[in-house]
Amino acid sequence: MARRKSKSRQWVDRQHRDPFVRGSQKEGYRSRAVYKLSEIDQKDRLIMPGDTVLDLGAAPGGWSQYAATRVGVAGRVFAIDILPIAPIKDVVVVQGDIATESLSRELELRLKNEPVGLVLSDMAPNLTGIKAADQAKSLGLARVALSIALKMLGPNGKFMVKVFEGEDTDDFRREITSSFGKVVVRKPQASRLESAEYYLLASKPTEVR
Repeated sequence: MARRKSKSRQWVDRQHRDPFVRGSQKEGYRSRAVYKLSEIDQKDRLIMPGDTVLDLGAAPGGWSQYAATRVGVAGRVFAIDILPIAPIKDVVVVQGDIATESLSRELELRLKNEPVGLVLSDMAPNLTGIKAADQAKSLGLARVALSIALKMLGPNGKFMVKVFEGEDTDDFRREITSSFGKVVVRKPQASRLESAEYYLLASKPTEVR
């Protein structure tokens, strides 16, 4: 019990010291993760005005909040998660399992054949602490996100997905590269140094932006 309380206290202390946590609270974002997306967006011009954006694994909604400010009135953002998400201004919230055919059909109906400009995936499994198992589950989710991206992205679309470093990550990167013309690695400052996470950003071969 004492060890559990100590870990809890350490977590609270880290949150209090974390400049990204403080920044998200000050700016009204739902999570510190928004600064991962904003840094990559500023570097790579990820989100464009008028884009339709699918945010997979969106809860609690920080990425969708940010994306909505970037796409403007001509764009649309869909926040998708198996967990409930409180309403977000200018965002369409869709609750369900993205891996199911029923949710895929629902998205297609909502999109009305409109091409998607960007698919984001910050999905992560419930971690067990067993590195190999956690990494395998993470790649499983990343492959689901890739299948959605390949199905719904328009000709100039982009895809960004979170992965955790492991023995099969290079194989997954090659899978993405076989379908996209350019794949780069991004490790934003808001990703904690001790975390094995990073992001793969892929652009369609015909991209002209």
